[in-house]
Amino acid sequence: MALLLCGVSIFAVPAFSQEKKDITSLPTEKLTLGHAVMCESIKDFMPENAAVVFSITIGKVSCFTAFDVVPEKTFIYHKWYHKDKPSTEKRLTLQPPSWASYSSIQLRETDKGPWRVEIYDQEGNLLHTLRFSITD
Repeated sequence: MALLLCGVSIFAVPAFSQEKKDITSLPTEKLTLGHAVMCESIKDFMPENAAVVFSITIGKVSCFTAFDVVPEKTFIYHKWYHKDKPSTEKRLTLQPPSWASYSSIQLRETDKGPWRVEIYDQEGNLLHTLRFSITD
Protein backbone atom coordinates (compact mmCIF):
# COMPACT_ATOMS: atom_id res chain seq x y z
CA MET A 1 0.00 0.00 0.00
CA ALA A 2 2.83 2.40 0.83
CA LEU A 3 4.39 1.75 -2.59
CA LEU A 4 1.05 2.40 -4.24
CA LEU A 5 0.72 5.76 -2.44
CA CYS A 6 4.27 6.73 -3.40
CA GLY A 7 3.54 5.85 -7.01
CA VAL A 8 0.44 8.04 -7.00
CA SER A 9 2.25 10.97 -5.46
CA ILE A 10 5.06 10.74 -8.03
CA PHE A 11 2.56 11.09 -10.85
CA ALA A 12 0.45 13.68 -9.04
CA VAL A 13 3.27 16.16 -8.53
CA PRO A 14 4.11 16.71 -12.23
CA ALA A 15 0.43 17.06 -13.09
CA PHE A 16 0.02 19.69 -10.38
CA SER A 17 3.10 21.63 -11.47
CA GLN A 18 1.79 21.82 -15.04
CA GLU A 19 -1.38 23.51 -13.76
CA LYS A 20 0.57 26.11 -11.78
CA LYS A 21 0.22 29.64 -13.18
CA ASP A 22 2.72 32.45 -13.08
CA ILE A 23 1.09 34.76 -10.53
CA THR A 24 3.69 37.48 -11.04
CA SER A 25 1.97 38.46 -14.31
CA LEU A 26 -1.42 38.92 -12.64
CA PRO A 27 -2.29 42.43 -11.41
CA THR A 28 -2.22 42.67 -7.62
CA GLU A 29 -4.27 45.84 -7.42
CA LYS A 30 -7.89 46.37 -8.38
CA LEU A 31 -9.29 49.11 -10.64
CA THR A 32 -10.36 51.86 -8.23
CA LEU A 33 -12.73 54.71 -9.05
CA GLY A 34 -11.54 57.72 -7.06
CA HIS A 35 -13.87 60.46 -8.27
CA ALA A 36 -16.97 60.67 -10.47
CA VAL A 37 -19.02 63.79 -11.12
CA MET A 38 -21.40 65.40 -13.59
CA CYS A 39 -20.29 68.83 -14.74
CA GLU A 40 -20.89 71.62 -17.25
CA SER A 41 -17.47 71.35 -18.88
CA ILE A 42 -13.93 70.01 -18.69
CA LYS A 43 -11.05 72.49 -18.51
CA ASP A 44 -7.40 71.44 -18.25
CA PHE A 45 -8.75 67.90 -17.85
CA MET A 46 -10.62 68.81 -14.67
CA PRO A 47 -14.41 69.08 -14.17
CA GLU A 48 -15.91 72.58 -13.98
CA ASN A 49 -19.22 73.55 -12.37
CA ALA A 50 -20.14 70.15 -10.95
CA ALA A 51 -23.85 69.86 -10.17
CA VAL A 52 -26.89 67.57 -10.18
CA VAL A 53 -29.22 70.01 -11.98
CA PHE A 54 -28.24 71.64 -15.29
CA SER A 55 -30.00 74.19 -17.48
CA ILE A 56 -30.75 73.17 -21.05
CA THR A 57 -29.16 76.49 -22.09
CA ILE A 58 -25.60 75.28 -21.31
CA GLY A 59 -25.82 73.05 -24.38
CA LYS A 60 -23.66 70.19 -23.10
CA VAL A 61 -23.12 68.12 -19.97
CA SER A 62 -20.16 65.86 -19.13
CA CYS A 63 -19.49 62.83 -16.95
CA PHE A 64 -15.97 62.96 -15.47
CA THR A 65 -14.33 59.89 -13.90
CA ALA A 66 -10.89 59.64 -12.29
CA PHE A 67 -9.33 56.34 -11.29
CA ASP A 68 -6.73 56.24 -8.49
CA VAL A 69 -5.55 52.76 -9.38
CA VAL A 70 -5.40 51.38 -12.92
CA PRO A 71 -3.38 48.15 -12.67
CA GLU A 72 -3.31 47.51 -16.43
CA LYS A 73 -4.67 48.97 -19.66
CA THR A 74 -8.43 48.49 -19.54
CA PHE A 75 -11.75 49.91 -20.67
CA ILE A 76 -14.70 51.43 -18.86
CA TYR A 77 -18.13 52.33 -20.13
CA HIS A 78 -20.28 55.39 -19.50
CA LYS A 79 -23.86 54.30 -20.17
CA TRP A 80 -26.20 57.31 -20.41
CA TYR A 81 -29.93 56.93 -19.65
CA HIS A 82 -32.70 59.51 -20.14
CA LYS A 83 -35.96 58.79 -18.31
CA ASP A 84 -34.72 55.21 -17.71
CA LYS A 85 -34.20 54.58 -21.44
CA PRO A 86 -30.73 54.00 -22.92
CA SER A 87 -29.46 57.09 -24.73
CA THR A 88 -25.81 56.40 -25.56
CA GLU A 89 -22.84 54.33 -24.45
CA LYS A 90 -19.23 55.51 -24.51
CA ARG A 91 -16.24 53.15 -24.27
CA LEU A 92 -13.23 54.84 -22.69
CA THR A 93 -9.65 53.57 -22.41
CA LEU A 94 -7.73 53.74 -19.12
CA GLN A 95 -3.95 53.45 -18.77
CA PRO A 96 -1.85 52.64 -15.66
CA PRO A 97 -1.04 53.76 -13.04
CA SER A 98 -3.93 56.28 -12.75
CA TRP A 99 -6.18 57.86 -15.34
CA ALA A 100 -9.06 60.29 -15.79
CA SER A 101 -11.56 60.28 -18.61
CA TYR A 102 -14.88 61.82 -19.53
CA SER A 103 -17.76 61.63 -21.95
CA SER A 104 -20.24 64.33 -22.95
CA ILE A 105 -23.60 64.74 -24.62
CA GLN A 106 -25.01 67.68 -26.55
CA LEU A 107 -28.33 68.84 -25.09
CA ARG A 108 -31.53 69.25 -27.11
CA GLU A 109 -34.89 70.61 -26.02
CA THR A 110 -36.23 67.05 -25.73
CA ASP A 111 -33.50 66.14 -23.21
CA LYS A 112 -35.21 67.80 -20.23
CA GLY A 113 -35.94 65.50 -17.33
CA PRO A 114 -34.11 62.90 -15.22
CA TRP A 115 -30.86 61.33 -16.37
CA ARG A 116 -28.30 58.90 -15.04
CA VAL A 117 -24.88 57.68 -16.11
CA GLU A 118 -23.83 54.19 -15.07
CA ILE A 119 -20.09 53.53 -15.00
CA TYR A 120 -19.03 49.94 -15.73
CA ASP A 121 -15.68 48.17 -15.91
CA GLN A 122 -14.79 46.02 -18.92
CA GLU A 123 -16.22 42.90 -17.24
CA GLY A 124 -19.62 44.56 -16.91
CA ASN A 125 -19.43 45.30 -13.18
CA LEU A 126 -21.29 48.45 -12.15
CA LEU A 127 -18.80 50.77 -10.44
CA HIS A 128 -20.98 53.82 -9.80
CA THR A 129 -24.18 55.61 -10.83
CA LEU A 130 -24.51 59.40 -11.20
CA ARG A 131 -28.00 60.92 -11.30
CA PHE A 132 -28.81 64.41 -12.58
CA SER A 133 -31.56 66.45 -14.23
CA ILE A 134 -31.84 68.79 -17.18
CA THR A 135 -34.24 71.74 -16.69
CA ASP A 136 -35.28 74.97 -18.47
